[in-house]
Amino acid sequence: MAKARPQLIQALRETARQIERGDGYHWAHAGKCNCGHLAQVITGLSPSEIFQCAQQHELTEWSEYANDYCPSSGLPIDEIISRMMAAGLDRRDLHRLEYLSDVRVLMALPGGMRYLRRNQPADVALYLRTWAGLLEAEYRSTRKRRAATEPDYYPSHGFYLA
Repeated sequence: MAKARPQLIQALRETARQIERGDGYHWAHAGKCNCGHLAQVITGLSPSEIFQCAQQHELTEWSEYANDYCPSSGLPIDEIISRMMAAGLDRRDLHRLEYLSDVRVLMALPGGMRYLRRNQPADVALYLRTWAGLLEAEYRSTRKRRAATEPDYYPSHGFYLA
């Protein structure tokens, strides 16, 4: 699963809001689908810019782009994926987001485990929010553990208190 980073958690929630607002959702369009909307939020590119980048590749959907990803290819879609990965995602996350298929996310859905429809904006927004919640819980847990095991540092004194 993605790395629990505040920026990614925020991006997932913003993507959910964007989709719920009805900002041009279309599952079969590389710039307006599940991954396309998240790419918009992470990269700041428009749906048409993302679509144009995707059109320069012979493949047609994000799961294929992720499978074929090569950071040194020079292909514009690979540049977008590199930026998404820098935000904390991995290639499997892109595939699972496109199909709303991460079992950990599905099991954490309010009301219990169920399958969602990959091309329904309300289901996509619910998936994104649930995923963000899981990552936030992981992030908080990691910070708590780190705080409990790291010695206190007092910058004004220039030393750690063990």
